[in-house]
Amino acid sequence: MKKLFLLAIMLIGFTSISNAQRLKLGVKGGINLSTINGDDANSNFDARTGYHIGVAAQIGLPGKFALQPEIIYSAQGSDDLDIDYVNVPILVKYKFLKFLSFEAGPQFGILVNDEYPEAFETKSFDLSVAAGAGVEFGKFFAQARYNYGFTDVVENNDVKNGTFQLSVGYYFL
Repeated sequence: MKKLFLLAIMLIGFTSISNAQRLKLGVKGGINLSTINGDDANSNFDARTGYHIGVAAQIGLPGKFALQPEIIYSAQGSDDLDIDYVNVPILVKYKFLKFLSFEAGPQFGILVNDEYPEAFETKSFDLSVAAGAGVEFGKFFAQARYNYGFTDVVENNDVKNGTFQLSVGYYFL
């Protein structure tokens, strides 16, 4: 009897976990408004208007949570200092309404392009935290997010990325 009870609990748990593990795959893109922040940042730098484009996944977790990993090409920096990354945010989403969610998590960036004065040496890795909100309507979604940089962009200077993103996307799976 005890074994049958445990088997029933395991089957119920497995069924609920497999139902919660819904996977969505999609594409997204949008606009970036980015700046360079920090003690050594020049106050004359204007914000850079750039773009981002990439792929996103959403893995349903039990309850109102989901995991959203992405791979995004992102044009960041400032108006005078173009710095482009391939970013990999790994966000935890909390869906508090059927269509509205909050998201937050770490973002790992790999430098792929820089148009920085030669006197400066840009770092090849950027760590930031991303936080924002999103809406979903069927297979379409939109997000607003801010990425706050923790690592210096340039060797031996206190300058960090700060990027506000507006995105739209479509889940094709």
